[in-house]
Amino acid sequence: MKTINIALTALICTTLSCTKPVTEIECVSRPATTSTNAHYTGNKLPLQPLHFVKLPVGAIQPGGWIQEYLHRQRDGLTGHLGEISAWLQKEGNAWLSSDGEGNYGWEEVPYWLKGYANLGYILNDADIIAETKIWLEAVLNSQRANGYFGPWIEKNGKPDLWGNMIMLWCLQSYHEFSGDKRVIPFMSNYFRWQLELADDMLLEDYWENSRGGDNLYSVYWLYNITGEKWLLELASKLHRNTADWRQDSNLPNWHNVNIAQCFREPATWWLQSADSADLHATYNDFHLIRRTFGQVPGGMFGGDENSRLGYIDPRQGIETCGIVEQMASDEMLLRFTGDPFWADHCEDVAFNTYPAATMPDFKSLRYITSPNSVVADSENHHPGIANRGPFTMMNPFSSRCCQHNHTQGWPYYAEHLWLATPDNGLAAVLFNACTVKAKVADGAEITVSETTNYPFDEQIEMCINTPADVDFPLYIRIPAWCNNGNILINGQKTNTLLKAGTYARISRVWKDGDKLTVNFPMTLAVRQWTVNQNSVSVNYGPLTFSLKMDERYEKSDSKSTAIHDSHWQDGADESKWPSWEIHAGSQWNYGLQCNTEHPEASFTVVKKDWPNDNFPFTLESVPIELKAKGRKIPSWTIDRFGLCAVLPAYPAITTEQLEDITLIPMGAARLRISAFPPMCENPNKMP
Repeated sequence: MKTINIALTALICTTLSCTKPVTEIECVSRPATTSTNAHYTGNKLPLQPLHFVKLPVGAIQPGGWIQEYLHRQRDGLTGHLGEISAWLQKEGNAWLSSDGEGNYGWEEVPYWLKGYANLGYILNDADIIAETKIWLEAVLNSQRANGYFGPWIEKNGKPDLWGNMIMLWCLQSYHEFSGDKRVIPFMSNYFRWQLELADDMLLEDYWENSRGGDNLYSVYWLYNITGEKWLLELASKLHRNTADWRQDSNLPNWHNVNIAQCFREPATWWLQSADSADLHATYNDFHLIRRTFGQVPGGMFGGDENSRLGYIDPRQGIETCGIVEQMASDEMLLRFTGDPFWADHCEDVAFNTYPAATMPDFKSLRYITSPNSVVADSENHHPGIANRGPFTMMNPFSSRCCQHNHTQGWPYYAEHLWLATPDNGLAAVLFNACTVKAKVADGAEITVSETTNYPFDEQIEMCINTPADVDFPLYIRIPAWCNNGNILINGQKTNTLLKAGTYARISRVWKDGDKLTVNFPMTLAVRQWTVNQNSVSVNYGPLTFSLKMDERYEKSDSKSTAIHDSHWQDGADESKWPSWEIHAGSQWNYGLQCNTEHPEASFTVVKKDWPNDNFPFTLESVPIELKAKGRKIPSWTIDRFGLCAVLPAYPAITTEQLEDITLIPMGAARLRISAFPPMCENPNKMP
């Protein structure tokens, strides 16, 4: 009888396996929100459900070049800023005071702590975690009876809450990592104080008024834990007192960091309002700034500090603050909307703009980084650049905002490599070597080990380790630029046609040791920027390429070249923290010969060995180059402001000989020409 039952069971299993495939793959626009993740905190009703849920900080252990970047941050400016920045000097610091009295009580401490702490949590660095605790314990002990915490900064008789907004994000990450139960009542008491504050006393100063969306996000974070309805009342109050980022053809202000950070506020409010017009407003803001000032490669826009009409050339730049805030906005909007557009854009900024904003050793950074930049020196380039001062050079004090706010860029990016989904699945949305541990299905904890050199490599390998067979959906984002991607499971190619700009949802009973291989074949593409003299930029997959030019580095004294609002800490050894000027040691004024319809006819892809130091963002270490041809344009020179002149009028006229030139990934070029005047192969046809 026992033998018959076993045979019958086998027959039933065989029959079922014939009617239901072992593996089902379909392309979806985003994960459905008809269910709720049982293991990680998403949005409570009546908030709009999240398409992706963030995993706790520390769940993802980065490898590859992201890990190398994080180590360089730890050993460089991020990890040692407390030794040199006057704003982080402990003696007399208002953030360490129980009554909020003292110095340096505004944005600098929480800006730094926001990324510094998360860096420590990700790397499980005991020293960073211990240092973080000193500051956060002081914050937790600073709460007054009325609920207010931290330094009291008053402007025109009204409290300035901007610094507190940033510190709330620090506390959220700390709670995520530690589970410290004090954080929840602490934030509740503070928000009660905000709720009782009169509208004409709330968010009145320029910075906090622009950035009220950050406060709003923290309120939703707490609501999703406590479910207290009065928090939604506070959210409405914060929204109506925040600058209006919902205008059709205007922005409240044109400050680059505000734009990169605050355009997400309407979409944040949409989580509560459920009004599609609010969500549309965020998309509209994104495209509004880029229609005029964003006609450049690298994902950002020509804001300098403040965008100005008439200054739209790719020699205009963006603050390092603006770069990392844009990445954070993209990551948040990906979770809110599920739209893969935001992941694609985050990669564009992370791979092509951000790496060149810092020195490779991460011991200095610059305030302004531009798509076209042929000098990074200590001179004042105003009004070519909006700011007066040495805003293009690499300096550990460039300037006090970016000096502290840069810290969030790579840690936040690393935290968003994988996300949980509402159907108790897991999603690979940004790609890098890493290991992720997460709960799926009914609570089984699985580990996925991801191996890749993406975006410098087309292949991503994933090994799934499970305690037992587990049935859960695994999502893979298909980049918008990839039209011929394919997936192999345990070496067997699947037949599903992967659609660019979607997610491959793989539904399967996963077994311990299953291997997933994802191939994203990269192709050449040429983008044209019609507003900027029909200039062109070249992409290979997600990487944009720049002219390879010799970079001549000159060490400078950081104290003598520091920007006016920077302050060294008493006793800091400035010799360990030099500034650098970078000058072009070769010609840069080339037009680019390119066949826009068939770029493979104009460029040859050369793949090189992966660098031994695991850091692909220097001239010497780039693992991919493009061989190309161009002509010098003698009329395109350094202008009266000491910058590369604006692009020559189309069509660029030159009688120079065609030359062989080399292009390298834009992120590795700290001096660069990324938007080229086009040299037509067919002069009668506009490229």
